[in-house]
Amino acid sequence: MTLRVTNTLTGEKEPFEPRDPDSVLLYYCGLTTSDPPHLGHARGWVHVDVMARWLDYLGYDVHHVENLTDVNEKIVARVGEDGDSESDVARHYVQQAIDDMRSLNLGRAEVYPRVSEHVPEIIDLVKRLVEQGHAYEQNGSVYFDVTSFEDYGKLSNQSVDDIESQGADTEGEKRHPADFALWKAGGVDPADIAEHQHPEAAPAEEACQTAQTWDSPWGEGRPGWHIECSAMSMTHLDESIDIHVGGQDLVFPHHENEVAQSEAATGKQFANYWLHVRLLETEEEKMSSSLGNYFAVADAVDEFGPDVLRTFLLSTAYTSRATYSDETIAEAEERWDRLSRGYERAVEACDDVDAYAKVTDEALRDAVEDARSAFEAAMNDDFNTREAMTALLDLTAAVNSHLDAHEQRDYQGLHRAVETFEEFGGGILGLAFGDDDSGDVSLAGEVVDLVLDIREQERDAGNYERADELRDELEALGVEVQDTDDGPTYRL
Repeated sequence: MTLRVTNTLTGEKEPFEPRDPDSVLLYYCGLTTSDPPHLGHARGWVHVDVMARWLDYLGYDVHHVENLTDVNEKIVARVGEDGDSESDVARHYVQQAIDDMRSLNLGRAEVYPRVSEHVPEIIDLVKRLVEQGHAYEQNGSVYFDVTSFEDYGKLSNQSVDDIESQGADTEGEKRHPADFALWKAGGVDPADIAEHQHPEAAPAEEACQTAQTWDSPWGEGRPGWHIECSAMSMTHLDESIDIHVGGQDLVFPHHENEVAQSEAATGKQFANYWLHVRLLETEEEKMSSSLGNYFAVADAVDEFGPDVLRTFLLSTAYTSRATYSDETIAEAEERWDRLSRGYERAVEACDDVDAYAKVTDEALRDAVEDARSAFEAAMNDDFNTREAMTALLDLTAAVNSHLDAHEQRDYQGLHRAVETFEEFGGGILGLAFGDDDSGDVSLAGEVVDLVLDIREQERDAGNYERADELRDELEALGVEVQDTDDGPTYRL
């Protein structure tokens, strides 16, 4: 089955045909490093991670680039709170972003370019646009002339006449209100960071003195926001790429302007497929740093763990509405519990003396192959992770039915089920099936056994209150204790 994707450029779900049949150039418009990454950012990260994993599964050589914006007025607004300069604040949140990515079990991109290390490439691209007549200089700033690019508005499906303005033009430098800055003269104006400042930050005048600037043919200044992604994508991928992914809120103006400046400079189509991840909502508003209604990734990982979070984020397709709430996170916990229990039961049964070579359960074997087919069909249908997750839950139900109904188990059927959990659930969805951490688990098991022995001694002595306290403390640490006729059992 051919992979099909929803292309914002055409407004259609269409077959994916890369420029090179053996490789895919994938660019993700990444984080501005001005605030702690939150679950809204994680939604984009995790879906792009799964896209890259699936493209790799399909046999493509995937070149995945994801930028980190470390030059921005919002970063300057945090000076004094998370660092003594714009570059210090950016370094703080770049490290936070990398740590959060690893904690979510994201595969590593090929490279994570930063704006500050690509200023020469940005200046070269701006010079190219000026020389071609697509950009003009005014008082040390350079603007893109939107009227010079005939297809301006094709991504966001609007015309130049529909656009009232882009950014402030207090100096009256623009030829057209919709023209946008490629290069900004000077540093950062305190008025530009006022709305982003926190009470703990340094005074605006002081913070702006730490803003980074660079020499250019037009004088000292800073790159505009939109030009950075074009320059970094062309530096690490090519002038024309296969897939460009970003948040839904970036279609206009950011991605529209990327299209205009890139295609005006090269004469080539910048990206063949534009994929946009719908924003995560909470209480009917988008989760946003500026609104302050976010759940930081680091806090969420501590509270729920990476597998519950990935299950939550992948339980809706990237094009579908997704809401964070107590109810939706509880649903994710329940789904991950079912999946991990199903996997563990299948593994234990495979390794049990009652798993036989000549026992055959056709219902189990058919269910495994049906789950594999359903998973592949879902992923080829625009990376539909919701349906892919459903296929694994159906596999879990089939494993449980087999184990509950048969004392003699079908080894080959169970082995194929385990392979499917690990290959698709682990390899594609990034869940920790078969996580090879046996040393730590073994040690944790020995400690739990010791505590349970002490609990049994307390119960035998009639100290039931203390025994219950030990059980509660274990559960608080993530150890689920069950009392059976054969004694207590537990699950980490």
